Order: sequence, then C-alpha cells, then structure tokens
Amino acid sequence: MPEVNPAILSWARNSAGLSREEAVAKLPLKGAFGKSAVERLEDLESGVVAPTRPMLVKMARQYRRPLVAFYLASPPKAGKRGTDFRRLGGSAPRNGEAAVQALVRQVVASQSILRDVLVEEEAEEVPFVGTLTLADGREAAFDQVDRLVGNAHPRNARTPAVAFDRLRTTLRDQGVFVVLKGDLGSHHTALDPEQFRGFALADRLAPFIVINPNDARPAWSFTLVHELVHLLLGSTGISGSGTNHEVERFCNGVAAQYLLPDEALADLEPGDSRSGQFIAAIDALAATYNVSRPVVALGLLRVGRIDQNELQRLLRRFRAQWQETREGRRAEARETDSGFSPWVVKRHRAGKELLAVVKRALLAGDLSTTRAAIVLGVKPTQLGTMLSA
Repeated sequence: MPEVNPAILSWARNSAGLSREEAVAKLPLKGAFGKSAVERLEDLESGVVAPTRPMLVKMARQYRRPLVAFYLASPPKAGKRGTDFRRLGGSAPRNGEAAVQALVRQVVASQSILRDVLVEEEAEEVPFVGTLTLADGREAAFDQVDRLVGNAHPRNARTPAVAFDRLRTTLRDQGVFVVLKGDLGSHHTALDPEQFRGFALADRLAPFIVINPNDARPAWSFTLVHELVHLLLGSTGISGSGTNHEVERFCNGVAAQYLLPDEALADLEPGDSRSGQFIAAIDALAATYNVSRPVVALGLLRVGRIDQNELQRLLRRFRAQWQETREGRRAEARETDSGFSPWVVKRHRAGKELLAVVKRALLAGDLSTTRAAIVLGVKPTQLGTMLSA
C-alpha cells in the first residue's frame, strides 16, 4: 500500500469544513490506548500513526473525497472553480459550505469528462460564451438574451414548470447543458437555496448551468437567465441570494428586466406590505409572468413604485412564507412531478442532451462506464437503468 502523506489527512478534513471534534464524531473515532479520540486523530494527521485502509475509507466517505485523493503526494492546489458570487463583502453563507463545495467538485468533474468527449467528437464551440463585458451595459446583454431565448419567454407558458422547460430546451439546442442538481446524491444532503442557487461553467465547448431544484419553481427561470448572462460574460462561479458583487448585480438586473419588463409594472399601484390587496396584485402579476414574487418586488423598486424599506419588508414577508412551506418545496423538488419514478426524475434533472452525449460516447467507446457514471452522478451499476429510456 502506498504511504500516506499525513498532510493529506488534515487537508481533507479542513476542506470538508470539519473541526477535529466534529471529525471524530463523524468517522467515528473513539478514544483508545490512553488517548482521547481527538488525540488519536492528531496522531494520524501529524504522522505519528499511519492510517489503516478502513480508516481511509471512512475519511473518504465523511470528508467527501475519492479514496485515491488520500494517496496524493501532497495536498492539491485549489482548482479554478470561478468566483463565489455569494460572498457579499465576505459574508457568504457558511452553513453547509462543505456540501456546496463537494457539489461544485462533482459538477467540475462531470464537465471536464464531457468536454474530453466533445473534443473527440470535434464538436462545434458555443459562439456566444464570453462575448459580453460589463462595459457593454445591460441593454446589450438584454438584447443578447432576447436573441437567444426570446421565443421561450416564460410569460408565454402555462405554468412555471413549462416556462423553465422551454427555456432549458432552447438553450440545450444551442449547446448549453442545463442540469438540475441540489444535493450530493440523496435528499438527505439537500442544499438550501440560500446556500446555492445556481452555478455556471463558462466553457465554449461544454458550457454548464446548474440550477438548484430545491428553490421555488418560479425561481428556476430567473436563475437560468441569470446564469445565461454569466455565460455571456464568460464568468464561472456560484450564485446565491446576494446582490453586492458587481457581476451579480449585473446578471440580476438583466434577468429581472428581461423576465418582468418595466411596462408590466405600469398598472401596479404603490402599496404597503401589510395590504392584502397589494400582496394579491403582486401574486397575480407573478403568476401572469411565471416569475417569483421577489422578482416583482425588485421590479417595483426598479421603477420607483416602492422604496428600499418597503422592499425589505416585502422580501422578509415572502421569505417567511417560503420557510413555512419549505418542506413541501423540498418534497416537490425531490420528485419533479408526482407519480414519476425516481429514474424519470434523475433523467429529467440530467437533461436530454447530457444523456444523449453520454450514450453516444459509450457506444463509440470514447467513454468508460466509470467515467460515464461520474458525468451522470450515478453508480456504474446504475448506468444501464439511467440510460434505458
């Protein structure tokens, strides 16, 4: 067995966001030989004691790292995963951060493998990725978004779900892989939208957009358009609920005005967050345009119908109502449509184009079963079932 560099053990634990006390509880590691559990972990991480293979397997599982990572010569440098646009002046959400980073690693690994396949197939690049700059302004971005997805505007759809599917299909046909992913393989690891709303990988050959399906359904279309603007800017990174980052403000502004133009707000009179009539009017407008209520509230601020204080009151009200129905939303997100089998849900979340590329590469011998399983986020033994439709 190769010798393990003890620095790898502390790197893996720290990158999982665990203290030694938390790690020994998860592994679990108990006190023995006159030493506490924490002291035993300290001995492993300092090289006093070499870890057994069963212990490494436990660490790989709890630290969310592949077993092979523990046999690296030294801790790897941080990968280029882009900017964390959730960091609002240094205040990104920390709860569940290790799970978010594990999800990002999964997405990056999938995209990297898929990119190799597309290189083998001599696929054409997606021409619009990285063609925009902040200096071009919101109007230029708005025009590009409208050119790319104008025929699939959500206001023309019957429901928010149909609206999102149309947008997704339109982008898929132009070479963008849009994946729904909000956990690490089971609903027990579901990520709250406050931790992670969307993720974009701005690659011209295999551009990826990941949407957190644990968010409210009307919010999916907003996140998708928001991440499309990230692709236009050529900016890779994680998006969240904040707006203090310049790029994030830009993407939010374009998405909000595209999905809910100023003229749509013309007939909505200024009101108070305590007024049932005003809230009902917001609800009706949100339903007409298949957007979330916070998007309407932000639009009202944009056109001067409410001030910042009233906006914050509205957002707090909407958030409280969202929290009341969170468990129902999570159940809805775990199964895209009630009555569908888990495999139908998994295929829907992966997307038709991703499934098609993987199946094609497997048949051509360009992709092994193991690597195909990584791309689709399933076990190798489940690959046949995943691709059976």
